[in-house]
Formats: sequence, structure tokens, C-alpha cells
Amino acid sequence: MNTAFDELSPEFKHLIETCPKAELHIHIEGSLEPEMIFELARRNQVNLAFDRVESLKAAYAFKDLQSFLDIYYAGASVLLKTQDFYDMAYAYLKKAHSQGVVHAEIFFDPQTHTARGVPMKVVIEGLSRAVMDAGKDFKISASLILCFLRHLDESSALETLEEAKPFRDHFIGVGLDSSEMGHPPEKFQRVFEKARAMGLHCVAHAGEEAPPAYIWSALKTLKAQRIDHGVQSIKDPALMDYLARTRTPLTVCPLSNVRLCVFEDLSIHPIKHMLDRGLCVMINSDDPAYFGGYINENYLQTAQSLKLEAKDIQQLAKCSFEASFMPQTLKEHWLHEVDRVFAR
Repeated sequence: MNTAFDELSPEFKHLIETCPKAELHIHIEGSLEPEMIFELARRNQVNLAFDRVESLKAAYAFKDLQSFLDIYYAGASVLLKTQDFYDMAYAYLKKAHSQGVVHAEIFFDPQTHTARGVPMKVVIEGLSRAVMDAGKDFKISASLILCFLRHLDESSALETLEEAKPFRDHFIGVGLDSSEMGHPPEKFQRVFEKARAMGLHCVAHAGEEAPPAYIWSALKTLKAQRIDHGVQSIKDPALMDYLARTRTPLTVCPLSNVRLCVFEDLSIHPIKHMLDRGLCVMINSDDPAYFGGYINENYLQTAQSLKLEAKDIQQLAKCSFEASFMPQTLKEHWLHEVDRVFAR
């Protein structure tokens, strides 16, 4: 099957849309669609700075990561009750299921909510219940990863981890997100040590806007098992060699990278080069409500812009399962299933 097109063939498009995938880089607050923001604002009597959905969408013209985060945190202000977190997460999982996602590892930012007086219990219980119900309704598996906001100090992260301890069974790992520049990974060394001692997986955003040194630090100082984004690794040949040799996963988010001006256009995005170099990279949606698409939109637009072939899509999908924290037996099941789909 010829699969490198200026326009994707219907056959190739269908293959991309329906092949099994895992999504490993999704901020649940970033899946909050404008329509739901206004619905929750009415429900919770929250005043928004925007008078209608269209004016909020018009504000999604980001010049960098920080300009996005300003809008992102404003949107999250409508999340106040357990049902709000449930509705948001259930809506994402329903959408993800419709796009071939069979497993998701979902980031959430408790500090965004506890700082507004929303109890940790409310956040985690709402998300956890949605995960359970979506699992029954759509046969999609999902896990939660608690992220620390790196623009805050480590003492706040330590307090957050301590506050989350009673709910340890509801999340599988910790991550590091928010404003990257000026907040290197080593700032959070102690909290990641404590998280590892609790048996939690460790991942970290690094090398989105910041230089490759941040990736090295996340690997060596935080002992990160996965790097979220990591696209600046292309500037360091030694790092590229290390990532390829160790199969350290990079959870890449193409549409996000373009919307936040990390790359000017998808046609120059390095994910194909990274894949060809033997890196364990996969496609994710990051904050889909803000960046123009969920996982299939990311796959489809990247495939078209970089003229990806079926073997590339197959490898990206397989990397998503290889990099997941699923039990090994489930991982092997889905790896075989991807191969079966592409062998047709």
C-alpha cells in the first residue's frame, strides 16, 4: 500500500484513525472544551473574563508556553466540585475511545485547584470515578499521574505529595509541568526522591522550550522514566544517541509544539527524524481543547505534513504501548494487536 501522500488516502486515514493507541501525554485540565467551561461556570456561578464561547476561542492565539498557561489556569477556575472533575475526565475518555485510544495515562495538576480552596479529595475522587466508569462503558484503561507545577517552589510540591498520600492507590506516578524556562528539573530532586520511595513512577516535562541540559537533568537528577516533549534533544547528538540506546521514551505533542511556537510549522517537526534515529517516540495531544485537536488530529496532520508511511504510524503506535506503565501482559497484547492491524 502506497501511503506517502500530499493528501492522505481514505484507506490510510481510516487505518490511522482506527489503529489501537495509548496516549501518555494528556493534561486533563487541557481537555476542558470551551463549551464545558461555560457550562461549569453557569453551574458553579463562576464569572469568566469572556462573555461567550467564541470570544474565549479567539483568545487561543498563543505566542509561547506562558501565554497558553495564562488562559489554561483561567479555564480551570470553573472546576470546583467532584462532579466537575468527573464530567471533564469522562468526556475526555469518551472522546479518546472514539479515536482508537485503548489506554491513557492522564496528568492532573492538584496545585491548580488546591490553591483555590478545592480539596485534594474532590479532585482525585472525581477523576478516579470517571476512570472507573469509562473503563466499564468503553473498555478503555486509564491511570492518573499527579503533576507538580514547576513555577512554584519545591516546598509546595512536597506539601502536595504529602496531601495526596491518603489517595496513593488512585495514581501511579508523578510528573513535572508548567513553565519550563528558569525552572530546571534539579529544583525538584527531593520531591521526586520521596515519590520513588512511595513506589511511584516518575516522568517529567523537559526540552520543550528549554535546552537539552534540562533533559539530561530530568534523567540524571529526577531519574525520570519518560521525558514529556523532549524535542530539543535534536540539538544534542550525544543525547540522541543515549535516548536511542536506552529506549527512553519521549511523549511528543506535534500540534502543541506548533501552537506554542516551538516549531514554525509541522513540516519541519523533528518527530520523523527522531523515529528514524531509533528513539522511542509517540504522538500525543497534550492539551487538545486548546491546541486544535485530539490524538487522531495530531496523527493525521503530522502524517500529512511529514509524509509518514504506514510503517511510521505502526512504529509510533507500538512505541506508545512500549512506553506505557501498563502490565507487561497487556502491553504485549496491544503490541501484537497493532502488528495484526497493520498486517491486513
